[in-house]
Amino acid sequence: MDRFEVAVAYVNSYTDPIPADLLLKLYAYYKIANQNFEHPGSQSELINAFKANALIQAQKIKPKKAMQLYIELVDNQLKK
Repeated sequence: MDRFEVAVAYVNSYTDPIPADLLLKLYAYYKIANQNFEHPGSQSELINAFKANALIQAQKIKPKKAMQLYIELVDNQLKK
């Protein structure tokens, strides 16, 4: 497993609440890293709007940079 996959697995197994702003950044970086630009699939229009906004804010980030930023967020915000 590479560092990005380890970070994703860590987030997926994380049991404490994650602040919404951090969760949205992780969401955007993950989607960009995986080059998955499908419409957010939440049942809530409001949640979809927040997710879409997070993707728009991060749209100029390249996939490799998104992986790096995802790893840094996990290391600096969740593993501290």
